[in-house]
Amino acid sequence: MDSNHRCEKLSLAKLERKSIQYRKNVLSMIKKANAGHTGGDLSCVDILNVLYNYVLNVSPENFMDLDRDRYIHSKGHSVEALYTVLADRGFFPSEELDTLNQFQSHFVGHPTRKVFGVEHNTGALGHGLSVSVGVALAGKMDGRSYRVYTLLGDGELQEGSNWEASMSAAHFGLDNLVVTVDRNTLQITGRTEEVSSLEPLADKFTAFGYAVRTVNGNDVAALVEIFDQAPFEKGKPSLILARTTKGKGVSFIEDQANWHHRIPTDEELTAALTELQAAEEARQVQDGTR
Repeated sequence: MDSNHRCEKLSLAKLERKSIQYRKNVLSMIKKANAGHTGGDLSCVDILNVLYNYVLNVSPENFMDLDRDRYIHSKGHSVEALYTVLADRGFFPSEELDTLNQFQSHFVGHPTRKVFGVEHNTGALGHGLSVSVGVALAGKMDGRSYRVYTLLGDGELQEGSNWEASMSAAHFGLDNLVVTVDRNTLQITGRTEEVSSLEPLADKFTAFGYAVRTVNGNDVAALVEIFDQAPFEKGKPSLILARTTKGKGVSFIEDQANWHHRIPTDEELTAALTELQAAEEARQVQDGTR
């Protein structure tokens, strides 16, 4: 990946600690708002962390620059993770997150451009990839250097618009487009394979013209390595199939469909934060910073 497309990169040790801190912030925000998509937020935190703290050429200072990289959060219901990362990157004061889902707050349950740092309104699932393809095509036509990144939920792939967009992405050779799928295998009503089977997913994306790679989407080091390789093939859009765990980082939330948008009780929040604090302290010992 060309250095022109990178933000100021955090070290692996700092990225690992960021993911833990982000999970603590997401849980606390959801509890205060009494609303949110807990499981999906926790599954995609590591991906957003690596994008905003390692990959993307985007910041509050260059957000109006025509050559900034674009990130479109197609998995719109997991917006609390995005808000947390944007606040940490300085797009707005973190205190504003205390207004999540309150009357007249811009911080609502899906991304909106009323929040500085959000590229496009999303949440009607299946739309984000279509927008990303259009933005990537515009970049090609205008001779711009930016790249377009988007994150899809795996249940979202049951929307046909994703596959229409994929045909266009391949047809126009959009190697400036990097698509990541949060493949946690769960959606609101259960396992994706029981609701409407998606497999063989990698083969399907390959058949639609992507250069496909598979990665552990909750492994920060693996994510850094895979994003460094994009674009995977000249003339093809890149697809990262990120195998994740819904609710990652909190043992009693992990891989549980009923945590799709469940709010933790006071006791559950305390237990979750205690578990994450222990993980953070263990990481500090491992890194020699404690």
